[in-house]
Amino acid sequence: MGRVSFLFWEVGLLVLAWLESSIATLSPAGINYEVVALMNIKYSLRDPYNVLDNWDINSVDPCGWRMVTCSNDGHVSVLGLPSQNLSGTLSVAIGNLTNLESVLLQNNAIMGPIPEGIGRLDKLQTLDLSNNQFTGKVPSSLGKLKNLNYLRLNNNSLSGPLPESLSNVKGLTLLDLSYNNLGGSLPQISARTFNIIGNPLICGHSSGNNCSTVSSDSLLYSPDPLKGQSQVGGTRGRRVAIAFGASFGSVAIIVITVGLLLWWRRKHHRQIFFDVNDQYDPEVCLGHLKRYSLKELRAATSHFNSKNILGRGGFGIVYKGCLHDGTLVAVKRLKDYNAVGGELQFQTEVELISLAVHRNLLRLCGFCSTENERLLVYPYMPNGSVASRLRDHIHGKPALDWPRRKRIALGTARGLLYLHEQCDPKIIHRDVKAANILLDEDFEAVVGDFGLAKLLDHRDSHVTTAVRGTVGHIAPEYLSTGQSSEKTDVFGFGILLLELITGQKAMDFGRAANQKGAMLDSVKKLHKENKLNLMVDKDLKNNYDSVELEEMIKVALLCTQFHPSHRPKMSDVVRMLEGEGLAERWAEAAQKVETPRSRSSTDYPQRYMDFVEESSLVVEAIELSGPR
Repeated sequence: MGRVSFLFWEVGLLVLAWLESSIATLSPAGINYEVVALMNIKYSLRDPYNVLDNWDINSVDPCGWRMVTCSNDGHVSVLGLPSQNLSGTLSVAIGNLTNLESVLLQNNAIMGPIPEGIGRLDKLQTLDLSNNQFTGKVPSSLGKLKNLNYLRLNNNSLSGPLPESLSNVKGLTLLDLSYNNLGGSLPQISARTFNIIGNPLICGHSSGNNCSTVSSDSLLYSPDPLKGQSQVGGTRGRRVAIAFGASFGSVAIIVITVGLLLWWRRKHHRQIFFDVNDQYDPEVCLGHLKRYSLKELRAATSHFNSKNILGRGGFGIVYKGCLHDGTLVAVKRLKDYNAVGGELQFQTEVELISLAVHRNLLRLCGFCSTENERLLVYPYMPNGSVASRLRDHIHGKPALDWPRRKRIALGTARGLLYLHEQCDPKIIHRDVKAANILLDEDFEAVVGDFGLAKLLDHRDSHVTTAVRGTVGHIAPEYLSTGQSSEKTDVFGFGILLLELITGQKAMDFGRAANQKGAMLDSVKKLHKENKLNLMVDKDLKNNYDSVELEEMIKVALLCTQFHPSHRPKMSDVVRMLEGEGLAERWAEAAQKVETPRSRSSTDYPQRYMDFVEESSLVVEAIELSGPR
């Protein structure tokens, strides 16, 4: 029977290949060539978790498929399948998706060669095939990708020399080829960051010659060992003198110009806006991000009109905007923009954050950076935030039903799992709550603001000087020390589950239940008394599964244990929400009798609300109420 299935699978591939080769003969009403190409990709991959289950050969439009993003004109522009446990091979049909701008397949187990056909993707800007099992040579066709900005092929098993054609790609910001088996001489690469460490045939085995980051200057202007010492006072010296003179003259002109502008501002009491975008073509993209001008975003938001405010939060104000092509966006105007450092630092971090692509993470479309402004541009989420939808009954809108609440819980957990365990570098959210979980047009959960904590506090990689968040959602250790970790997010997720169950804000539920304290203390009491029905949102009108309710409450209580080390990882949370391992984890937790306030004067109080009340920290309790 297995042999028959395999034969059918092979015949299916042959039919798809025939359709692909004859697509030029089809009428405009025929099969969509992008559907055919994507189906070839699907059948060449092994998909153990069925993330591609809604890819359908009979579809006429792939834009609604998971992991596929389309441009405004309806063509597939992003193929994002990172960290999906995929294996198999990458089909040559990817070369037929000629409108692709980003291909993100990192952190899988895809093997075989990288198809030469990728070189036909003229619009490609980001290609990330890192952390797979690709073999063979780096395709020479990559040199045809004139728009390529990010190329990551690191942590594979690629071999052979680097193709000379890579020197033709002048716009590279990042080229990472580390940890392969590459050899031969290096072509003249013009990337701003070029990483080649872990290729013994190029870098050697000794720690002193690891060539961890090769600058573009060292590749383009390699010194001649025979001429380096004999011509110190000759041509090289004259070039240095000319360069120094030109640089000094340029600096002097800039200083004089800025001085005159500042004098003019004082005299006329005017504010000067230095829009760094004015020196760039507005259509230039960094990675798959677009750089917007301040003028463009002002026009989109009607000069940041208060009527367009979607929400206010600890990181800034979010405005609804409409771009000149009619696209609706959410524009986040950051506070504390000076904290992000210089222009290059801001751009680099925004670009790296934008490479965190997952169906349950809010996609960053672009940014704007000026002397006085830092703005981020996101897709507009038509169904707002979970917080707003939970309270939509006030405005007469239908409440979220139980199946949707379960889907929101699982989708949020998967997004956080990606940030914690599958994203490189790891990102900690630090403000997980219903107001920061957005809902797309299909009510799929989308985690928002996930990169801003890292962006604004890049100088403090693991300890922050100011606690950000909302009382009732913040883990005790974060309130106490300002120390955050992925377990801080797990605590916030547990509170989010309780918000989904109760339909109320974390600080409101205890008051409604006539309890002095936060939601967590009230839920623990009701669970102990076996009165779970008293905590369920009345808008559900008893339309829920009592077994699933108890399971979700147990997951929430496991996530909100007082000691961080007792809380599960997000990968464990996802499994428990999917129905695996909850009983074992609950039994294990029952054996650990938590005693937060022991005889030691340094231990925590028993009740969460007692701890909040005892804390001397002033925490800004802000909640975004609308889509961002």
